[in-house]
Amino acid sequence: MPNNRGAIVIRILLADDHDIVRDGLRSILEAHHGWEVVGEAANGREAVEKAIETSPNVTILDYAMPFVNGIEAARQIRKLVPGTDILIFTMYDDATVVDQIVQAGARGYILKSEAQSQLARAVQSLAQGKPFFSQVGRFANNRSFKPTALTDRQRSVLQLIAKGHTNKQVARQLGIGLKTVETHRLALRCKLEVETTPALVRYAIRHGIAPLDG
Repeated sequence: MPNNRGAIVIRILLADDHDIVRDGLRSILEAHHGWEVVGEAANGREAVEKAIETSPNVTILDYAMPFVNGIEAARQIRKLVPGTDILIFTMYDDATVVDQIVQAGARGYILKSEAQSQLARAVQSLAQGKPFFSQVGRFANNRSFKPTALTDRQRSVLQLIAKGHTNKQVARQLGIGLKTVETHRLALRCKLEVETTPALVRYAIRHGIAPLDG
């Protein structure tokens, strides 16, 4: 909802166990008119409590936190505060992290090294109901990725995409939400190091995930 200056209001919760990191993130975020950091947490348990208390639009969770890690905190927040979208903030450039993020119900992922350039874009995207993965096509530690590393759900989504189904059709066939399909689709691009839907289709055919005859 716009405020009286015309800016879009986004309420944000920050969770990281380092004060200096939270201070840096707050500075980046509050440079945008209408964006408000409504709470901060130093561990996953506190993040869940603050999310319930403040009902933010976007929650930014450090992947590795004391007591409750970012992935488990994401699961709990999605269950208890379904109106918030979750961005995982991490130093780990690894495709397995993407699987954990999607399975936990989070819809975004950025590296800590990219906070200055990507954080605002990620928050804006999530606030607009769109997933955001900053490392699409550029996993430094995962160059030998194999199709067997896909989860069963990812394979099912990829098969349907390769057969020409739209996101709505995929959602209907698999009995999942449209937002979940969008997140899986972007996560697949991220893991498979491709930028476009045609590239996803070519990958699926090349690796026998979808047959040439559809």
